[in-house]
Amino acid sequence: MVNRERLVKEFLELTAIDSLTKKERKMADALKAKLEGMGYEVFEDDAGKKIGGEAGNIICTVKGTKNVPAIMFTAHMDTVEPGIGKKAVVDGDMIRTDGTTILGGDDVSGIVSILEALRVIKEKEIEHGDIQVVFTISEEGGLYGAKYLDYSRIYAKYGFVMDADGPIGTVSVKAPSQDKILVTVEGKASHAGVAPEKGVDAIRIAASAISGMKLGRIDYETTANVGVINGGRETNIVCDRVELKAEARSRDDRKLDEQTRHMRERFEQAASEFGGKVDFRAERMYASFNITENAPIMGILERAAENAGISLIAEETGGGSDTNIFNEKGIESVAVSSGMQKVHSTEECISINDMVKAAEFVVSIIRSVS
Repeated sequence: MVNRERLVKEFLELTAIDSLTKKERKMADALKAKLEGMGYEVFEDDAGKKIGGEAGNIICTVKGTKNVPAIMFTAHMDTVEPGIGKKAVVDGDMIRTDGTTILGGDDVSGIVSILEALRVIKEKEIEHGDIQVVFTISEEGGLYGAKYLDYSRIYAKYGFVMDADGPIGTVSVKAPSQDKILVTVEGKASHAGVAPEKGVDAIRIAASAISGMKLGRIDYETTANVGVINGGRETNIVCDRVELKAEARSRDDRKLDEQTRHMRERFEQAASEFGGKVDFRAERMYASFNITENAPIMGILERAAENAGISLIAEETGGGSDTNIFNEKGIESVAVSSGMQKVHSTEECISINDMVKAAEFVVSIIRSVS
């Protein structure tokens, strides 16, 4: 059913479009044109204006012929850096980056699996219920497209977010909450050679705090990381200010609260010890979700996997996605593998066979709703 040549051509076309977070205008226009070319009405919401971006979320509702619950398929339009001037290389069954940028399969692989499935159900006149397609902005920047989506237009009961890796048939059924942490450490400047004892070294405070902090893999469902440190002006000045960006995640909110509190206490203790000050701010970016094995959406997926001849693999993940937001909004949702590999790196790649299977799985999901 799936047109392999058409699928590959579209993947190469879309990955060539620059579409960094908040700069998705060209991608949005391309996707609007494709959906309209299929004969569907397309709406762009105002999420972009709310976050200072170039484009909003793309929403398209395909009316069905069966009286079954409406479902939603989503993928995000933005990519991480380095993502300007992407050049895909076809190597047999694999499509790879040329090594200078990411490939953009995260999440063009999800986008093309949805578009190809829509073409197949139209060409083959497959009966289906209402299908809502949402292409979001700014997923990589903090799930902001999903957060500011115009939910007045969304009535789907179940959501399938084509934005996961792993073998085709892999679905993420449990994911963590995340706290974004911003820390400012204030010390006191002084001449490092003439009067270092009169200064308070903000770098030393930050180093002391971090050295005694639990980071990395805390347990099987909790992680923490300090990712960015900025501070200092010259080597002859005792550093008076350091800014840090960190995060903590857990599939157990109690553990997340505990980890974030621990990180705050480490900074406060170090600042007190060396005579500095600290401003610690934590923001809950998204909530965890847990789809149980007897949830209705799992029944749809089990039937779809059996009909498509693939194995359904339910897994817990340490990453966040638009799936977190959709569940928070009351749409029972899972993240579904679209075949992407080594994402967020210049080694990113994808198997053409996996892309075909992903599109076939989308078609099977559509047929399995009852």
